[in-house]
Amino acid sequence: MKKKKIFTSAAAVFSTAAIAGTAVFAAMEYTADDLKKLNSALLGESDFTVGQDLDGDNVIDVFDLIKMRKTFASTGEFAEQTIAITDKNTKYIGRNIYDDNKITWLVQSGSAVEFTVNAKSAEITINGDGHTESDEKYRPRYAVIVDGEIILDELLSVKEKTVKLFEGTTARTSTVKVIHLSEANNGAVGVSNIKVDSDSPVPVAPTAKKELSIEFIGDSITCAYGVEGESQYEGFMTSTENFMKSYAYLTAKQLDADYSAVCYSGHGIVSGYSASGDAVTDSLVPDYYNYVGKIGSYKTPWDFESHKYDVIVVNLGTNDNTYCSKDYETRGLEYAEKYAEFLTHIHEKNPDAYIICTVGTMGCTEMYPYIEMAVDSFKKSSGYDRIMSYQSATHTQSDGYGSDWHPSPVTQQNSAYVLADKICQALGMESSQIGLNVAVDAVYSTVSADGAMMSDYFSDWDHSYHITTVTGGTSKESIQSFVSGIDLKKGGKYRLSFQTDTGSGTEIPFVIRSKSTGEVIFEDTLTGAGSKAPYEAEFESPVTAADSEIVFSLGGTDSLRFSLYEVKVVKFE
Repeated sequence: MKKKKIFTSAAAVFSTAAIAGTAVFAAMEYTADDLKKLNSALLGESDFTVGQDLDGDNVIDVFDLIKMRKTFASTGEFAEQTIAITDKNTKYIGRNIYDDNKITWLVQSGSAVEFTVNAKSAEITINGDGHTESDEKYRPRYAVIVDGEIILDELLSVKEKTVKLFEGTTARTSTVKVIHLSEANNGAVGVSNIKVDSDSPVPVAPTAKKELSIEFIGDSITCAYGVEGESQYEGFMTSTENFMKSYAYLTAKQLDADYSAVCYSGHGIVSGYSASGDAVTDSLVPDYYNYVGKIGSYKTPWDFESHKYDVIVVNLGTNDNTYCSKDYETRGLEYAEKYAEFLTHIHEKNPDAYIICTVGTMGCTEMYPYIEMAVDSFKKSSGYDRIMSYQSATHTQSDGYGSDWHPSPVTQQNSAYVLADKICQALGMESSQIGLNVAVDAVYSTVSADGAMMSDYFSDWDHSYHITTVTGGTSKESIQSFVSGIDLKKGGKYRLSFQTDTGSGTEIPFVIRSKSTGEVIFEDTLTGAGSKAPYEAEFESPVTAADSEIVFSLGGTDSLRFSLYEVKVVKFE
């Protein structure tokens, strides 16, 4: 991850002759692009220039940024201005194109422009391409957001329209974002200019870059295909595709990161989605990774040099499985080979990025060992070890399904929680643990004493744990069952939930405690209520205890049966 520069008197010292050249520059009116470049230099993302020492103290620091911002103060007279939307005065998010018609096209899923506006009123011009004439089910979807509130969310059905952002009698400063919600396969969304009534010499300026930047490479899961679908039996429509509910967008939001996405539904590494089992070679993400988009004029080279990412996430293999499943032994190896080649290409284009590979959200977990094989092959051939892989949790019926059995909003959010944690691990950042089930890798065991006898077994199939007592011993503590290896943070608020099978009315006390110190963090008694009875409670941990465990006391009763299902300890605050 990029680090902020620390500025001292030696950080940006220029010669007297060089400084002399700033007098003319200092008298100029600065543009949004000047502000953007100075901010970028202060963040360590670009080099300083002589003219950026605005206060003449031989040091370029935040005081120069403040001085530049002061030149943006009110002129005292309001006037209407029409300003073109470009990367000079707006922040480009994702893969966008500025064409000869002076239109910025938001091409990929989640591609956006974001900026601040200082004005009494403002309106923006939205443009559509040929896909506005497509069947209504397949037209591009976009949203306009002002100060965090969605003021418009619709399918783009016209070639040009004006959207009122705000209006009033006094000036206000607002943050505006226009975002493409559907995917690149179904056309782009254009933005051309913004019209303002303002007294500011620079009424439109880009929002600041964030410290962390992530690129997501994927298929329909990343596109958030059908995330708003009514059921798994509903077919594809762009109206149910919403990138702001994709795990990619949600991960970036949780980590306060900038992002970019390259994703196409039905695409893969060695084959796109195949109904027949034959290879579909016109739907391969590696073939289009070097371009802004895949279709029409959007298939123009992407400038990797100007777009640096701290992390690259690759989520591909679900569509490949429709081809590989016909012969894993041969086709799985083919997939692994092509995957390793793609990793090499990604690394060449992004030599400093940490690469994270995953698959499994929609099942197809048979592909994961081949990803591990590809990662190992890449590491050996490249000597680059800033790469990791993990198997995504497969979505469940309880979390619901989107269109065509795609992930629901709940699944997408849960995937984001896990990925955000993986990114923190990769970059050495402290994870918030928000949304994580910190008991997901827990170890189950049971011990007996005082003459008690019992048997137990753990089911890998559904991660359930079953204990049967023969003789219960002399007390509740004669048989204790442990769920161990739970990482709790001091001050963290957690939601504990599980299901149990045990005799109706049977009382089973339990505690959550630190294994090393014995300190009790939470305690309660559950009462048996038959088959898969649910239990849920919330608690706050007073200590940091990475070795926490749940201890159920099952002794004192002969012939007791106790089963435990779906144990979750989820941090929510």
